[in-house]
Amino acid sequence: MSEHAQSFVAHLSELAERDRGALAHLRRSLGFTPGGFPRAYPYVERFVPNECHAADPWRKALYLTAALFALHPKHRPDISLAAALGSIARTRESKSIEQRFIALLGAEPESLHNLLRQSVSLLAADDRPCNYVRLLDDLGVWLRPFDLERRGSIRQRWARDFYRAYEPDSNNGDHEASIQTTTPD
Repeated sequence: MSEHAQSFVAHLSELAERDRGALAHLRRSLGFTPGGFPRAYPYVERFVPNECHAADPWRKALYLTAALFALHPKHRPDISLAAALGSIARTRESKSIEQRFIALLGAEPESLHNLLRQSVSLLAADDRPCNYVRLLDDLGVWLRPFDLERRGSIRQRWARDFYRAYEPDSNNGDHEASIQTTTPD
């Protein structure tokens, strides 16, 4: 995970502790395209690299992560967003959460922020934390329109995290063990 993402999430955590008004502005930014709400600028722009233009994917990722964090400021480095959603789906025995997650995996950059807002709202309803540093790094790639291979890798990792939390007793991907159990003697 990038050092830049870690310092940004640390900044958001400080805001959560000392400036609830800032979080309110960042939450309100969810009603706009990422980076399109000027009242959020004071809290995010200092982290946008100089070479980023207004529609730069990293800039959008910073704004989207800030807004999602403001919606549910519970960061925990050892649980991904996908794993947290899988755990909620298992606990609630909910196929609809799985279907929402599948829609999230299939999202294009233009629609991703709405589906993420719904997903983080589910985390908030169950008071479940997630790793916002990892989320920011992933969004920095996912929002790039032509980086399909890396976006596909992120989707696969998210799917693994979700289904391992959703069905924790199933085979966790030990390929050698599965080969040994299916190979006749």
